[in-house]
Amino acid sequence: MNDTQAEAAIFDVDLEQFDQKVLAASHERPVLIDLWAEWCPPCISIAPVLKQVIAEYAGRVHLGKVEVDEGDNMKLAGRYQVRGFPTIILFRHGEEQARFSGAQTAGYIRDFIDQHAGFEG
Repeated sequence: MNDTQAEAAIFDVDLEQFDQKVLAASHERPVLIDLWAEWCPPCISIAPVLKQVIAEYAGRVHLGKVEVDEGDNMKLAGRYQVRGFPTIILFRHGEEQARFSGAQTAGYIRDFIDQHAGFEG
């Protein structure tokens, strides 16, 4: 996967676009959501790890990034009862499958995706 394809699998999303870009899209492929804040050090440290892991899946998983302090995005954090940042939620078939919070390793994220997206490692 080249950089352009990797970047296409990672997108910013806000409250207004969420249902279409995440919930509807998750019927075609799993979509991870990264609920993050600029002031949050673990959020900043996990961002390049998520980018690397998503690139490894070569388009089979997409990543939506929700900056919770922009616009009405905190309402998404409320809708999904997020208690800390970053919170990563995996959606399939329009439904939340699983989540984790805090910065994690690439191996942890790969295992999380494989387990909850139905992939065989």
